[in-house]
Amino acid sequence: MTKRGMKVFILIMVGLFIAACSISKEPAEKAIKSAESVFNAIKEEALKYATVETREVEKAILAAKDKYDRNEYDAAFKLATGLPDKVNQLATLSANRKIEWMKNWESASKELPPMLDAIQARIEELAKRKKLPPGMDKAKLEEARAAHAAITQAWTEAKDTHAAGNLIDAVTKAKTAREKAAETMTAVGMQVEEVSID
Repeated sequence: MTKRGMKVFILIMVGLFIAACSISKEPAEKAIKSAESVFNAIKEEALKYATVETREVEKAILAAKDKYDRNEYDAAFKLATGLPDKVNQLATLSANRKIEWMKNWESASKELPPMLDAIQARIEELAKRKKLPPGMDKAKLEEARAAHAAITQAWTEAKDTHAAGNLIDAVTKAKTAREKAAETMTAVGMQVEEVSID
């Protein structure tokens, strides 16, 4: 092959390579951008309820972008094709976990106010007695009164946290308040129904 022929051959091969790259580059770019757009739309919510899984999807997107930036378009496209399923699964997982947290909050909202009312009524009833039941004295009664006040404050904080949009923190505070309420009910001689808040 002459030098001129070799030069033409090389130019043709370079042209074909560039064309192939441009063909695989566009779908890879579109696939990555599409997945990233959907992910960004759910990321904030997903981080609250599925933190570990959200970080895993984020890493998968970054891996595809890294391949793309290295001009490895076929590899980038291959990674990108799996991203929609990952993002959809994350959205579903996050939504389901949020529903569970909401159920826990509803349970707390139904349980705690009656428990606080019952403790208050019991304290007032004991305070009126001339003689306290066995195992109860004025010091323990005052402890129960202080505990009631603290639990009431904790429940108020839980409601404020919920109103601010921090569902998980609100449920955590409510769970702690419920445990304290159960302890206080036992301390003043009341029975506690076993209802769990996860």
